[in-house]
Amino acid sequence: MSVLLVLTYYHPHVSGLTIYAKRLATALAQRGHRVTVLTSRYDPALPAEEAIDGVRVVRVPVQLRVSKGVIMPSFPFVAWRLIRAHDVLSVHLPQFEASLLGLLGRLANRPVVLTYHCDLQLPRGWFNRIVDRVIFASNYFAGHLAQAAVAYTQDFAEHSHFLSRFLDKVRVIPPPVIMPKPDAATVEAFRQTHDLAGRPVVGMAARLATEKGVEVLIDAMPRLLEAFPRIKVLFAGQYEDVMGEEAYYRRLMPLIERLGPEHWEFLDVLNQEQMPAFFAACDVLIVPSLNSTESFGLVQVEAMLCGTPSIASNLPGVRQPPLMTGMGEVTPIGDPVELAEAIKRVMYNPDDYSRPRSLIEDAFSLDRTVSGYEALFEELVAEPRQTKDRVEPREA
Repeated sequence: MSVLLVLTYYHPHVSGLTIYAKRLATALAQRGHRVTVLTSRYDPALPAEEAIDGVRVVRVPVQLRVSKGVIMPSFPFVAWRLIRAHDVLSVHLPQFEASLLGLLGRLANRPVVLTYHCDLQLPRGWFNRIVDRVIFASNYFAGHLAQAAVAYTQDFAEHSHFLSRFLDKVRVIPPPVIMPKPDAATVEAFRQTHDLAGRPVVGMAARLATEKGVEVLIDAMPRLLEAFPRIKVLFAGQYEDVMGEEAYYRRLMPLIERLGPEHWEFLDVLNQEQMPAFFAACDVLIVPSLNSTESFGLVQVEAMLCGTPSIASNLPGVRQPPLMTGMGEVTPIGDPVELAEAIKRVMYNPDDYSRPRSLIEDAFSLDRTVSGYEALFEELVAEPRQTKDRVEPREA
């Protein structure tokens, strides 16, 4: 089968959405499918076309940026050519081009599958509100044209402003999780490098972005320092020059600097080999997200696979990993007092939040995700043939 995945940003851009898409594309290619990713050439230094882990990546030049979105005049022509050359179209939302892709898929008689990763909520301002509504309208139109819409969880689908309108098309496929077992020697070396001996450690793995709720952890720190004077936060992820988050960075950095490197350390983006040691070195991982731009939080499951519990905001989808596994807690959205209390409970009673790795693997795995997509794609590709067989009379 040939599969075309379309999303605005792809590797080497790092976000939960791009990690998801890369894992899916790579795994489908490894199973023998011909996979192409159509995306933006958001950085002119990137090649227009290349192969990454067996996946063909085609990047369309960007002429203009609109908030976090991009304008690509040649996109419709490239998309039309590639859609006709593939069996199924997998569109990853939110994105501005969604309605165009849905329409082109229908014109080419190719099944269209939407994967809805999160709601889009841009920074405040009248212009961003217009952009937000335009993109929602595009996604909404695509929802009517698509044959199926994939959601991470039923919880998120039922509460999503977008997916709740298309529940009859929703297929729940758990997100793909890959996390090797931590190596004890590597974890110890990591702890020594970052001066973690005898310290309670709170981990956060995210971009420094408005929706991530970093300020909730900052506001919780005075209470945590009273209970744990040597507590340290390790922040793994891009924190400088995050696209569209310049004002957020300027607002938060003075607060973080007051805590000092003794209590807050930025690790920047860690690679796949470094993440197991990071997760295992933390006593708890937190996901204090503030809105539905976060729909699950893959890092929660990754941390659990390394033996580390998670504390998540009470957001649809985001709350599911700790609720499903019992390996963590759920706290009210944007509440630093409750976040601090939950961190204390986990720190004081670690055994209450311990679960076997096998339990987490049973619920979330790359194989389960890819098999779900394969079954869905095969079903939709077969449908036109079945319809044709029913309509056309057989020869005598």
